[in-house]
Amino acid sequence: MSEKKQNPFKELDISIQDVPPHMKKKVMDDIAAAKLVMEMASLFTCNYKAAIEGMMKTSKDSNNKSK
Repeated sequence: MSEKKQNPFKELDISIQDVPPHMKKKVMDDIAAAKLVMEMASLFTCNYKAAIEGMMKTSKDSNNKSK
């Protein structure tokens, strides 16, 4: 019962260390790769609707010129 409990939040400030440069570079490269994959997936999936609507849409001016 005489044991004193330590506050774990006080230990958080002490345990902060710099990340090694090679680890920091690896994490940033992984994030860049994930962002690229997300942008490529968006390019090939989300924009189908807009592309198809653009191809199917006809304007009144183009109909009058073709006659």
